[in-house]
Amino acid sequence: MTDSHDDLARDIERFAATPAGNPLPDDAGRAVEAVLDALESGELRAATRAPDGSWEAVPWVKRAILLGFRMSPVVAMPYAGIGFVDKRTMPPRSFVPEDGVRLVPGGSAVRRGAHLAAGVVCMPPMYVNVGAWVGTGTMIDSHALVGSCAQVGARVHLSAAAQIGGVLEPVNASPVVIEDDVMVGGNCGVYEGTVVRRGAVLGAGVILTRATPVFDLVRETVHRGSADRALEIPENAVVVPGARQVNGDWARAQGLALQTPVIVKYRDEKTDVATALEQWLR
Repeated sequence: MTDSHDDLARDIERFAATPAGNPLPDDAGRAVEAVLDALESGELRAATRAPDGSWEAVPWVKRAILLGFRMSPVVAMPYAGIGFVDKRTMPPRSFVPEDGVRLVPGGSAVRRGAHLAAGVVCMPPMYVNVGAWVGTGTMIDSHALVGSCAQVGARVHLSAAAQIGGVLEPVNASPVVIEDDVMVGGNCGVYEGTVVRRGAVLGAGVILTRATPVFDLVRETVHRGSADRALEIPENAVVVPGARQVNGDWARAQGLALQTPVIVKYRDEKTDVATALEQWLR
């Protein structure tokens, strides 16, 4: 973060401390717009990766986004011939060929304050919310969602109907992170307090939250999150939907089981992603 961003952070913290119901200072709007501009350009991010590999939210950036909602009236936003109504500070973004983003017609939208790097491809309909960061070469397929402040790396494939959850409040809550070269299968859901490490593969239908235990058949361990620690899917892990037996005589008599993700193998340089999934999902 540059010195100018240090000044901006102090301004945002000062404006955010204004009691509810009191008018915000006149220059609050300019500060919020500066943050949204910097988020779109990629100069700022709503979450950062520490040297030890952990991810942390950037609370003042989230406060700026929340200020944008707080200070803005709801206005009409004619867009593609439809009369949308939303907060004035959060209109849909427009792109030009020089941005290097391919946004295919058909009902998609990218909200103000979201960063899409050159080489991103968006297939309709999809949605990217404010504060999200999407790296170069990533494909966002039809019906996929990238939630507010979610961090998606480079060369990621978000398959059809994948849901990458957003975390805007509380401002210090763990971000949702998909690192580089991850494949997220169709109808997957990755939600608050989850980090999917580089090169991992999530088979279709895998659901991950901080509270989800992930059973690792290769390393014979269970990966868990906690109140102060994100759930982490290891690098190159191949994860598929699985099931575990429910304890108790009655549950066993009924043959009940709970859905749970299972790591069935780890990718290496010779492993083809599609083949790795095919072998385990037949």
